Amino acid sequence: MEKITLPKASQLTSPNPVTVVCTQKPDGSTNLATVSWWTYLSYHPGMIAYAMAKTSYSGEMVRANKKVILTIPGAEIAEAVLGCGTTTGRDTDKVSKFGIELAEVAGSSIKIPAHSRVAIVCSLKEYHEVGDHYLYLCEVEQVYGDESEEALFAWNGYSQIRPAK
Repeated sequence: MEKITLPKASQLTSPNPVTVVCTQKPDGSTNLATVSWWTYLSYHPGMIAYAMAKTSYSGEMVRANKKVILTIPGAEIAEAVLGCGTTTGRDTDKVSKFGIELAEVAGSSIKIPAHSRVAIVCSLKEYHEVGDHYLYLCEVEQVYGDESEEALFAWNGYSQIRPAK
């Protein structure tokens, strides 16, 4: 073996599941941010965790509102999902910019991409500083799924987003 960098290790461990973090902006609109690391923490009670850069506008919205929906996006919106990961929602309406159709989720004012395989409705329990990111620990309130949507994964150190085939 040879010594490598952590970003190189992320390439070698691909694919990683891609998630779109859906939050609500102060004006009531939806902000979407792409993240490629999240995990199940507990089934009883239902808990998940995900990490976002400290500078993330979506992270700011989660900390303010204490509500978030994590979605596993479908293959049909792969290009838009990649765009959501490279654009800030602080001064961009990503939904309009990338032409993402939104859908309502029962019991939540946060909308999600219509082409989502899974939607996990959560409330923020706590968050922790982990280097240049925050780790968000969330309690799961509801989970929805659509098996007809094909899940997306990040490949080659997150430079490509596509199904795992």
